[in-house]
Amino acid sequence: MASPAQPALAVGVQTGSSPTVRELADAYLIDEQLIRAGGGKSATERQHEKGRLTARERLELLLDGGDTQQPDQLKGRLPRGGPDRFQELALFSAWGMYKEFGGAPGAGVVTGVGTISGRRCMVIANDATVKAGAFFPMTCKKIIRAQEIAMRARLPLVYLVDSAGVFLPLQEDVFPDTDDFGRIFRHNAVISAMGIPQIAAIMGYCVAGGGYLPVLCDTLLMTEGSGLYLAGPALVKAAIGQEVSDEDLGGATMHAGISGTIDFKEKDDPACIARVRSLMAKYRPETAHHAPAAAITTLAPTLDPTAHAQHVYSIFTDKPGAQYDVRDLIACFVDRADPKADTITNANIDVRADETPDFDEYKSDYGQSIVCGYTRIAGRACGIVANQKHMTKTGKGMVEMGGVIYNDSAEKAARFIMDCNQRKVPIVFMHDTTGFMVGRESEQGGIIRAGAKMVNAMANSVVPKIVLITGASYGAGNYAMCGRAFDPFLSLAWPNAKCAVMGANQATGVLTTIEEASRKRKGEAIDEATRTQIYGAIHASYTAQADIRYAAARGWVDRIIQPHETRAELIAALNAAAGWDYSPPFKTGVIQT
Repeated sequence: MASPAQPALAVGVQTGSSPTVRELADAYLIDEQLIRAGGGKSATERQHEKGRLTARERLELLLDGGDTQQPDQLKGRLPRGGPDRFQELALFSAWGMYKEFGGAPGAGVVTGVGTISGRRCMVIANDATVKAGAFFPMTCKKIIRAQEIAMRARLPLVYLVDSAGVFLPLQEDVFPDTDDFGRIFRHNAVISAMGIPQIAAIMGYCVAGGGYLPVLCDTLLMTEGSGLYLAGPALVKAAIGQEVSDEDLGGATMHAGISGTIDFKEKDDPACIARVRSLMAKYRPETAHHAPAAAITTLAPTLDPTAHAQHVYSIFTDKPGAQYDVRDLIACFVDRADPKADTITNANIDVRADETPDFDEYKSDYGQSIVCGYTRIAGRACGIVANQKHMTKTGKGMVEMGGVIYNDSAEKAARFIMDCNQRKVPIVFMHDTTGFMVGRESEQGGIIRAGAKMVNAMANSVVPKIVLITGASYGAGNYAMCGRAFDPFLSLAWPNAKCAVMGANQATGVLTTIEEASRKRKGEAIDEATRTQIYGAIHASYTAQADIRYAAARGWVDRIIQPHETRAELIAALNAAAGWDYSPPFKTGVIQT
């Protein structure tokens, strides 16, 4: 079995050829199982011996539709269901990192959006089977990202606390900065001031600075046998010579009856989780925050295209030189138009009349290397901005390559993004791009100006921006299509996706030339064998860094998804954004014309 520190991609196809998207998708399921195992069987058993559930067992009870059987019947169970029940975020966080410490699967915390007592919530649960739930650098970043998503969509937060605090060997990377440990507590205070509910349930230890997280929440629960204190008994004795028991220092009974810190004392995990569910049910009914009707309607008559989900594997290709029509891919995700209603058939999509996608393509004959259009997904109105992956011809007869952003397509996308903000509807950005067009004609035509206009409109958008990386996401193309630096609400990616400054072959050629020049300056001879060795080493390193798991490990992507589940994932993302605040005005400032 692969080490939890870095699950091996069990693609299985040792044929020398590149795996298909389907093979990669199947292999990633194995990787996910390894990560979800947390610290492994022995760590899980130790958690159970303490009378406590694991983080994922707690989630199974917490979420709607959970199993209400006794804990001994829950052992080893992962949260069931698809993204409609729990859309887990950053599962691959810390993938391949911290190997010298044995790894930190999932960064030792589980985060995601799920439904509790009928209300969509952000859940953050420490995984005590991974280094006793200690905070690694990526643990902090993962929790901060979850908090920021919750703030944008005004999602209530539920924290299931069971942590030993900062992972001391890496304290300098955990403690001080704006994306480190203290930022979590800052967010706790700000979220409370925003009026977004926060409930914390301590079901284990919560020590040192970590004790501020639950106490900064609106409601605090604690189970018997748990501990909440700034310094444990051993540290207290060493510091001031005082001998004190766990219970007297920071037990549930003490905090319930003496310090008055906690609001509810519960017998065990199941009782505590039942109380959290009961408390969540007693908030005011969820309503969208200043959301226009177009953004929240789910009443429009639609036909579900679920039967078309598997078609993505026959439509999409990431093989060099191969092409596909992104409109065919879009047709697999969006609602079907009601054949009885008055609809406009998109002549570019080869479907039967009763299978017409509910997709109104914007400026279909102009700037064709980007496809834009208005659609509905599960009845929710949204816009789509997608890179086209087959060659097109302009009205002037010029051929444009697929996946490349040209002047006219950037201009069109900028205008469409502005219109989506005017309509107050979310935007889905579908990435499969090598970047912007280069060369004399492109530069003289104002590609930088057109690209800046697109980036400006996208960066200043006040509507939810959802990213779906289906193929390549390279360089400035990543930026213009709402890469991680531009505050996407959620970033989803397929297992085959790549994210880097440029493709591996192009980058390797440049880096190899630089390395050869450096060695020659040092007087080293470069023969063909050495050149081949240099090229191979650089290519392997760059390819590894472009792997979407590398991006997910560092928080640049929120969730790696199964391609055939893309519609369900987009529905869950749009549902999570239902409470979005659409009231801020859309302004771009100075924009290139």
